[in-house]
Amino acid sequence: MKLSARNDLKGKVVDITKGTVVAKVRVDIGGQFITSLVSVDSISDLDLKVGDEVHAIIKSTEVLLGK
Repeated sequence: MKLSARNDLKGKVVDITKGTVVAKVRVDIGGQFITSLVSVDSISDLDLKVGDEVHAIIKSTEVLLGK
């Protein structure tokens, strides 16, 4: 599969917290962590579980920072 996204970070799932509709997935990308919110259905469709190798693919036109 080819994607137009430039940011493809390979990592390992370290935590999945499921809510009613949305799940929070924490991914270790070499000692730093990224968190993604995905639907619970997507967790099931991907058969995603802690320890799985995944790609965090980021496609965004903005990055907001606050302090």
